[in-house]
Amino acid sequence: MWVLAVILLVALMIPIAAILVDSPLGRSIARRLEGGGRDGGGGGGDVKALERRIDLLESELADLTRSLAGMHDELQFVQRLLEDPKKKRS
Repeated sequence: MWVLAVILLVALMIPIAAILVDSPLGRSIARRLEGGGRDGGGGGGDVKALERRIDLLESELADLTRSLAGMHDELQFVQRLLEDPKKKRS
C-alpha cells in the first residue's frame, strides 16, 4: 500500500516540478545557480546577460510578428467568407 502511495506521489510531482522549472521563478533560480544573479559576477557578466536578453527579445518579437501576420491573413480570409454573396454577383 505504501509503495503504491509513493509511486502515485512521484507521478503527481513530475508535472508540478516541470511547471515550476519552466516558470519565471524556476528560471530565476537557475540563473542564480549558474552564478548569473544580480549580485554575482562582474561587469562583463551583466553585459553578456543583457546581450542574451536582447537576443531573446528580438527572437520573441520576430515570432510575434509572424504570428500577427498569420492572424491578419486568417482574418482577411474569414472576412471574405462572411461577405454577402449577392454583392459578388452584382
